[in-house]
Amino acid sequence: MLITNFTTEAPEDVDLSVSEIIEKANKNVVRGTDEPFVIDDIAYGSEEEYERNADPCTTSGCMWPKSGDGNVYVPYKIHDHYSDREESVILRALQSIASVSCIRFIPRTNQRAWIHILSLNGCYSHVGRRGQEQSLSLNRQGCVYHHTVQHELLHALGFNHEQTRSDRDNHIKILYENIEPMMAYNFDKIETLNQETPYDYNSVMHYHRTAFSMNKEPTMVPIPDPNVEIGKAREMSENDILRLNRLYKCMKKGDRP
Repeated sequence: MLITNFTTEAPEDVDLSVSEIIEKANKNVVRGTDEPFVIDDIAYGSEEEYERNADPCTTSGCMWPKSGDGNVYVPYKIHDHYSDREESVILRALQSIASVSCIRFIPRTNQRAWIHILSLNGCYSHVGRRGQEQSLSLNRQGCVYHHTVQHELLHALGFNHEQTRSDRDNHIKILYENIEPMMAYNFDKIETLNQETPYDYNSVMHYHRTAFSMNKEPTMVPIPDPNVEIGKAREMSENDILRLNRLYKCMKKGDRP
């Protein structure tokens, strides 16, 4: 397994949005032979799995199981090649999700299904639980930021990108004429389970206005107001938290079961 050995994040990336960081970190990367098939920052078991273009949470099921005490325990391991500072960033993101939901990340002992957080080539995660060890890559040279870790963890918990939502055409217009031709697949629409929550321009899962642009012009424009800011989240939004709690039926004050 290829492990990169960079020791710090790029300081110029600190003010970038999560999608800008991911796009930069994943640009022109070469995956190792033992890495999964990756499209953008989502890992698949195979190319055939990607081509099915379905949300695993609405088809075969991808949720982590709920315990009798009402919590959802997600085993994980952070690879020891991260520095103390990098590990603290990752742990803070894990705790930020636990603090607003019934998700509880626990160090893996002998569980069959677990998340292995390590520095491979770029930033990526599988969507939802795979039933075995699953890699969540946070490359040390550009992925270890609070909002980026939250983004990848939400993938691992079962969430896709906001702009791929089944109802996205009511909220954004995709400008394919500005998209790099080889990157158009990043805008494929998926039959997502939206948890009766509104489309959210401020979601940590939403990409920025010029994502995958070939000419620096917008690839996504909000509708009806084209001036609405999109893809600038620095952390999970209220809707991100709400739909996480609804998917896992966490009992939170002010929300329905």
